[in-house]
Amino acid sequence: MQKSIFITGGASGIGRAIAQHFAREGWLVGIADRNAQGLEETKGLLPEGQCHTYTFDVTDRAGWEAALGDFAGKAGGRINVLANNAGLPSGGPLTEITHEELDLLLDVNLRAVFYGAKAAFEHLKAAAPDACLLNTASAAAIYGVANQSVYGATKAGVRSMTESLEAEWAVHGIKVRSIMPSFIDTPLLQNPPNRSRNTTIREAVVKAGFEFTPVEEVAREAWNAVHGNDTHKIIGKTAKKMKRAAKWFPGYLRRRAIALAEAHERAEGRPAKG
Repeated sequence: MQKSIFITGGASGIGRAIAQHFAREGWLVGIADRNAQGLEETKGLLPEGQCHTYTFDVTDRAGWEAALGDFAGKAGGRINVLANNAGLPSGGPLTEITHEELDLLLDVNLRAVFYGAKAAFEHLKAAAPDACLLNTASAAAIYGVANQSVYGATKAGVRSMTESLEAEWAVHGIKVRSIMPSFIDTPLLQNPPNRSRNTTIREAVVKAGFEFTPVEEVAREAWNAVHGNDTHKIIGKTAKKMKRAAKWFPGYLRRRAIALAEAHERAEGRPAKG
């Protein structure tokens, strides 16, 4: 039977790259996003008849149930992988983030991940032992970075949730994995981190001297995560350096975090202290 994967955030970036990679391997792909045009663009990159699109908001529980139920029906009554990938990159100093922005980030990056896991459980269980919940966390979950207090907290939550569900769902034959990439040059980085800033996230990352990890590398590691035994896949040079430094050189990470904060301030034309 053809294997299947359902991917949120499939209109661009990591979600699109994962869809392309799994489709090349012959999998049936379901992609979801709020961006209907982006979904159609992704679908156009995949083999005909191999992709189904779903436009809904991941914070909508009913949307999850309807989309997964429909896709499972098209996939023979089961789903092998749910790629819980949808997320927002908003950030900036906590004092600048509005309560509305804070709530949205928590809702999309954390609450919706739990919604997806709960909605997908029975579909994954039907595919066990060839089943996996794949969560997109981030290198920001390794060590706190300036201007990413809320974002990093959501991704640390995803990391913790992954470890907990790995233990809970092992008895059902379901793997639970996360991918933890460093900075990815996706369309989302073309936006400012919050409403009070003008400089894009991408500009600040470049000024701070961080490199970008190719989105194709993330997709390859997503495939390896689904088929491997590592709970977390650390992806990209920056992420791997952070993992080593968090253990052996936490002072270095603190300095790098400050460098990123100062890069944001300089990009906005504000004097950086210190």
